[in-house]
Amino acid sequence: MYKITDVKELRERTGAGMMDCKKALEACDGDIDKSIDWLREKGIAKAAKKESRIAAEGICQIKTKGNTAVIVEVNSETDFVAKNSEFTSFVDYLVDKLLENDATTLEEALAIKDGEETIQEKLIALVAKIGEKISFRRFEKVVKNDTEVFGTYKHMGGTIGSIIVAKGVSEEVAKDVAMQTAAMNPTALNRAGVPQELVEKESKIIKEQVMAEGKPEEIAEKMVTGRLNKFYKEACLEEQDFIKDSSVSVKDYVKNNGGEIISMVRYAVGEGIEKKQEDFASEVMSQIQNS
Repeated sequence: MYKITDVKELRERTGAGMMDCKKALEACDGDIDKSIDWLREKGIAKAAKKESRIAAEGICQIKTKGNTAVIVEVNSETDFVAKNSEFTSFVDYLVDKLLENDATTLEEALAIKDGEETIQEKLIALVAKIGEKISFRRFEKVVKNDTEVFGTYKHMGGTIGSIIVAKGVSEEVAKDVAMQTAAMNPTALNRAGVPQELVEKESKIIKEQVMAEGKPEEIAEKMVTGRLNKFYKEACLEEQDFIKDSSVSVKDYVKNNGGEIISMVRYAVGEGIEKKQEDFASEVMSQIQNS
């Protein structure tokens, strides 16, 4: 039997989570040293110590099967590992498993069992083997019906990935729209999808800019509407100029081909993650001073 203080000590010495520490102590009859070895053998201690490190490189992967498509982002600390065959094989395996299962959250995905191991346990083992933090950051499952088509696109081997669902058009047209989505980074499919707080923020900025030009407030209010249209043209996929023919919007391009866009998803590796800024000169100087 073990005490709560044993769990605390084991966590401090290994960096492993509370539940993993409890499992280790139970498996080792409360012996802390044996529990440390148990965690190391499982790869948990080594993986846990890397959790505080920043993983902002990696790849997006997309696969489709019938009426279901999945896009995932898996991160690594370095671009070198992101190109490692074991890393890319794990990402491919992960997408296949997500297509086969009903998981809709990360917790459910990590709990998927394959034989005796869960996805999370396989991920921990990969971290221990590669020696770098690897993070299964997010995924989205997109479902269409039989009258709709997928358009998918990956840029530069998976630094950016996008999925389009369209109706009444060919897969080629849908792929064109997916390429547009990847290249032009729209905020939403149309105006209805743009977050209201973003519209309000943009309106306030535009109004302040106009008033700074010396316009009275009542005139500024009217000018906000016109300048917001320019904002929407950049933010909304349907209103963007089509990159292959700027004389038409994306919506009109799809409409001219007999269809409409139903939905869009776009992932860019590392977006929103604050990357560590390396100062190699300072690092070398520090090593010299401490040597």
